[in-house]
Amino acid sequence: MRNKLEYTFRQHLNESLKDPEFKKVWECSQLEYQLACQLIEKRLARKLSQRALAEKIKTSPAVISRIETMVANPSLGLLKRIAAALDLKLSVGFK
Repeated sequence: MRNKLEYTFRQHLNESLKDPEFKKVWECSQLEYQLACQLIEKRLARKLSQRALAEKIKTSPAVISRIETMVANPSLGLLKRIAAALDLKLSVGFK
């Protein structure tokens, strides 16, 4: 059995967050990251490809890809359509 060196995303993130500049950028993009992770998780749990989800909400796979890669700023209407296609409730709020 080979000895594998493992370095997880969480370890990398914790190390990177020690840099104040990175931490500031991360905090500004954390909402987009959480949205992307949840969308990917829910889409895969339903065994849907980006293309299949896009077809269900009458958009292009590129739109789904941009949300999942945190490049897009999706509208509330689009998020509602995605939630409905995944049989989920959309929750938005302020803290």
